[in-house]
Amino acid sequence: MLMLSCESSSLRVLVVDDHELTRLTLQLAFSCQENIQVVGLASNGQEAIEMVKRCQPDVIVLDLQMPIMDGWSASSLIKAISPHTQILAYSSVEDANSPRATGMANFDDFCKKDVSTTELIAVVKQLGHRGGDSEITGRLT
Repeated sequence: MLMLSCESSSLRVLVVDDHELTRLTLQLAFSCQENIQVVGLASNGQEAIEMVKRCQPDVIVLDLQMPIMDGWSASSLIKAISPHTQILAYSSVEDANSPRATGMANFDDFCKKDVSTTELIAVVKQLGHRGGDSEITGRLT
C-alpha cells in the first residue's frame, strides 16, 4: 500500500490492483492529467478500505480479482463507509462474463483492462462528475 498526498482540490483517485506494474502504469497515466490526483495505490481490497477511510477518494479504479480481499467484497464495504465514492470495476474480459459481474450494485461503472488509456481517463472523469461534488466537477473539463 502506497499512500500519497491526501490534500488536493482536483479529482482524487485511488488505484487498486494486485499487479504492481498495472498500479504504477495507471498512476503515471492519471498523474499526467491536470485535474486528477492519485491519492493512493493499494494491492488488495483490504488496503483499499483503509485508504478510503484516510484519503476519501472521489473515484476508485478497483480490480475485481485480488488476493486477501477481492473487488466484489471490497466494493460493498467501501460503499457502506463512503456511499458517494464512485467505484469503477476494472478487470479483464474473462471477468466481465462472471456471474458476479452481472450483479454490479456496488459498482458505478465497469471497464475492461484492454481499454485505451484515453477512454479509461474519460470514464474516471465522468465518474468524478457523477460524484456530486460541485467544487470538483466545476474544475474538470
